[in-house]
Amino acid sequence: MTGILALTIATPLRVVLQEESIASLRGEDATGGFGILPGHADFVTVIEAGVLRWRCAQGPWRYCVVRGGVLAVSGGDTVQVACRDAVPGDDLPALQAQVAEARHTLTDEHRRDRAQSARLHARAIRRFMQELAPGEAPDWLDEETAR
Repeated sequence: MTGILALTIATPLRVVLQEESIASLRGEDATGGFGILPGHADFVTVIEAGVLRWRCAQGPWRYCVVRGGVLAVSGGDTVQVACRDAVPGDDLPALQAQVAEARHTLTDEHRRDRAQSARLHARAIRRFMQELAPGEAPDWLDEETAR
């Protein structure tokens, strides 16, 4: 294996990381884990909350928590990540705990959104039922339509 990768991780507000000498990168998307080496085919994937790992030719593994985004490989030597939020760090267990917390928060938010939607739906049905009480047609319906 010869060559290196250039890695850029950016959020809407700033460029979090720019590395020019990456030997390999590992990540995870909805289909599972994947690895990228120099010379990789062009590739685009959606990443959820997770930890990206990379290492330079002789260095230790480095890490960055990313919260939702897109990872793209182009030209076999450029990896770009655009995400909502990113936090680089060296302590993998601490970063994995952050990811678990982020996933838990997203699950709670989704659950609250579904509950709110169900409440709104039930309120709308009750209002329709009140308007369409048996034997009484609402004012906006004429007698022909009410039958």
